[in-house]
Amino acid sequence: MAEKEGRLYVVSTPIGNLEDITFRAIKVLRKVKLIAAEDTRRAKKLLARYRIKTPLTSLFEHNEPSKKLALVKRIVEGDEIALISNAGTPAISDPGYHIINLCIEAGIDVDAIPGPSAFLAAAIVSGFPLHRFIFEGFLPAKKSRRIKKLSMVRDEASTLIFYESPHRILKFLTDVQEILGNRALVIARELTKMHQEIYRGSVSGAIQKFTEIKPRGEFTIVIRGSKDENS
Repeated sequence: MAEKEGRLYVVSTPIGNLEDITFRAIKVLRKVKLIAAEDTRRAKKLLARYRIKTPLTSLFEHNEPSKKLALVKRIVEGDEIALISNAGTPAISDPGYHIINLCIEAGIDVDAIPGPSAFLAAAIVSGFPLHRFIFEGFLPAKKSRRIKKLSMVRDEASTLIFYESPHRILKFLTDVQEILGNRALVIARELTKMHQEIYRGSVSGAIQKFTEIKPRGEFTIVIRGSKDENS
């Protein structure tokens, strides 16, 4: 009898609304031996919603480099393991890169269970051209490095997509205005959640808005590219 082959499933989970999960994702989360989650407390809420009783272990940014070996060892020995992040798709501005690559190096099959992603949801509702776009995720916290990153995409015709936290959104927008100019943008906040908000306007308008009200929630920012061909 052939030995059982282990496998890593990279599973997308809801970015807000718990109903945004596929039948296949639920099936996989139920059948695997272990779920590696970025935040086990948040994962428990999702698993409870769908009566999934699979054991959990934590796998986040700071323990992934050290913990990946033990998890890959289990997969090599025949276990199937699912990888999930706090929300959306693992490895997109979230942990997952290290263990995915280690599995590939070990000849382990890696399957993607596709589903929600905040940057795709925001891009779709932006109304900006998406035949070409650049996703930068979170820019560096340090201003000088953030300015350098923005300068690198200043002349790009493609739509630009970023993530930002509530406590840095005004700094981010101020730097965008300085480097990219007062462009049209769309800011999506708390996507798919009860208090979802879509702001459509300009960089200066967004600065005014979030100066007058306290920014809350996670932000996805979609910015129009630099040239006419992107209109």
